[in-house]
Amino acid sequence: MKISKYSEAQPKMIDNDIAKGITARVVMGKEDGSDNFCMRIFKLSKDGYTPRHSHDWEHGIFIFSGKGAIFNKGKWVIVEPGYSVFIPGNEDHQIKNINDEPLIFTCTIPSGPPEL
Repeated sequence: MKISKYSEAQPKMIDNDIAKGITARVVMGKEDGSDNFCMRIFKLSKDGYTPRHSHDWEHGIFIFSGKGAIFNKGKWVIVEPGYSVFIPGNEDHQIKNINDEPLIFTCTIPSGPPEL
């Protein structure tokens, strides 16, 4: 068993041509002995966004704080704390922060794909 604060996980900063203002942390994954899934915590700063992309695996997202928008089937859908999102495999998606405060969310994926 592992019990920890997410802020104790090593942060990875992502800021490039296709993604901006992201701090990502793996809080449960291979290093913890998880054989079936990986849970990450993402923090998007003001004006931050993930790349628009798709991949074979499904994943689940839960919004903890902030206000954001998720690209879904050609349009942006507003999300706030308490929202959950299921993204099937091979579905085009992107997440962006639309507020001055950070957007913080979990993203759980199956084991196998890159954890970050």
